[in-house]
Amino acid sequence: MNTLILPWDWHRVVIEPWSSGASIYGWILLMGFLINLTCGLIGNYFILRRMALIGDAISHSVLPGMAIAFLVAGAWHLPIATEGTPSPVPEGFSHGMAMVIGAGIAGIVTGLIIEWIHQKSRIKQDAAIGITFSTLFALGVVIISLYADKVHLDADCVLHGEIAFIPLEPFLTIGTHPIAPAPVVQMGVVAILTALGISLFYKELLVSSFDPGLAHATGIRADWIHYGLMIWLSVVVVSAFESVGAILVIAMLILPGASASLLSQRLHIMLAWSSLHALLSSLIGLHLAIWWDTSIAGSMVVAGSGLFFLCWLISPSQGPLWRRLRRKSSTDTKAAATQHLSKTYS
Repeated sequence: MNTLILPWDWHRVVIEPWSSGASIYGWILLMGFLINLTCGLIGNYFILRRMALIGDAISHSVLPGMAIAFLVAGAWHLPIATEGTPSPVPEGFSHGMAMVIGAGIAGIVTGLIIEWIHQKSRIKQDAAIGITFSTLFALGVVIISLYADKVHLDADCVLHGEIAFIPLEPFLTIGTHPIAPAPVVQMGVVAILTALGISLFYKELLVSSFDPGLAHATGIRADWIHYGLMIWLSVVVVSAFESVGAILVIAMLILPGASASLLSQRLHIMLAWSSLHALLSSLIGLHLAIWWDTSIAGSMVVAGSGLFFLCWLISPSQGPLWRRLRRKSSTDTKAAATQHLSKTYS
């Protein structure tokens, strides 16, 4: 790369992907949107609870959970590069089920460890989160090194995922008709269940996020809601792990909700804004990746960060543009009042 800014080619970047490559880029865009949407919806609640970094902890701590689950299942068919043939899976026990169970247990353990460190010592919650996720992530690497010497972590997968390979995944079929790549179907099911869960438990999630004391007073088990969210966050992270990696999924958990919170303080409107953010960041990020010839998942996060900055600029409550307009309006009003008074008493 000899230039800082690559030349823009409208046809290659915008037209060609959909005119001749829609069958490839369509699945990539859909997968990116489903991940951004699901992460954004559940991320809103962790932002409201001032626990945005818990997504960081969960995304790292699922590794030992997955490793132990697959050791117990007798299989090592993870989003990890493998050599040779994996061990047979016990009958009736799928790889995906092992992954979800292991990640769910890891999510519960992560939450318990963080709360235990925070309550039993003077260490603040952010430090407890950092200690927990770094320790558990390292534990996962050690377990893999000890018990699976033929398995090594794929750095690309862990850092930024392999969403570009989604169209090459095996398609689920109905009869002889292919429907969609298996990861897209899996992420779609997780997205639907996430939206359904938010709809069914909207009041409980709302009250427990804003005022846990009020939730207990009204009979809502805020602690159950808390750990339920962490378990489901583990499921979301595992579903997105192979496509966007453990690092970028953190940004997808935070950026949509953080951007939405700049535009509105009402939860249902925030959920709508975060959904729009998910769609735009996926679409813009895909075209940025084509333009720059770089990581698609990384470009989606860059696009999401740009949208966050735009939301901050135009935020009605915190944006510098609105503050400047209000100051100008106030100055003009004072000037007009002063001029009126001077004319009145002159």
